[in-house]
Amino acid sequence: MQQVTINFSILFILLFSVISCNKPAEKASSDKKTKNEVLVLGTIHGGHLTDSVYNIDYLQKLITEINPDYILTEIPPKAFKTAMDGFKRDDSISEPRTMRFPEYVDVIFPLSKKMKFEIIPTAGWTKYMAAQRGAKLRAIRQDTSRADDWAEYVKGNKFSDSLYLASGKVNNPYFIHTNEYDSIQDIGLQTYNTLFNDELGLGGWENINIAHYWNIEKALEKHRYQGKRILITYGAGHKGWFLKELRKRDDIELLEMKPFLDAIE
Repeated sequence: MQQVTINFSILFILLFSVISCNKPAEKASSDKKTKNEVLVLGTIHGGHLTDSVYNIDYLQKLITEINPDYILTEIPPKAFKTAMDGFKRDDSISEPRTMRFPEYVDVIFPLSKKMKFEIIPTAGWTKYMAAQRGAKLRAIRQDTSRADDWAEYVKGNKFSDSLYLASGKVNNPYFIHTNEYDSIQDIGLQTYNTLFNDELGLGGWENINIAHYWNIEKALEKHRYQGKRILITYGAGHKGWFLKELRKRDDIELLEMKPFLDAIE
């Protein structure tokens, strides 16, 4: 009887040891966090209506292939409710700012009826900011004492455009989603930024990107570690700026666009 008791005690100790050893592993497993996947889709706005390749149909196929859980958009939060209410009521978009973007009017809002993603407005744009920026740029252009600045700005844009044209890949969705494209765009945009960002206030290139990205970050933080797929959709010129910031985060997995482009070819 004593031998049985001793054996049982040994068995109990061994079993307790095994369970105790497993607890840290179980805890580590439960604490493991699933990163969200993030993609940045560079759009060409009105160009989607006329381009022979990167058009509305192509965008529909691409976003369907990506199959996001959330789509972060270049729509101001204050404009979004009006846009969505109108879409639900009339099956069309009548909100003025949103109407400027075929990628939303003709693709993302209609797709939301048959796909299960949430549209999140993240644009830092305001009507006042845009009006002030336009007025300040007109004043700079007309100011003879700023002729050199304006000439440098125009030169930077022309050089950037010439490199883009020389690539032979204008509006090519593969090329748009490369670092080379971002570098070409950056030539003109950084000239613009260096010359005028501070002067243009909230409408400056760096400043508006900060405003956009602040809203993007709020969305990323809200849905952090949910194991979801998040698609950021902005004009392609913003893509390089956003990617630079997104690469600093260790809580997301940045996905390349190429596999999704390949999938719809």
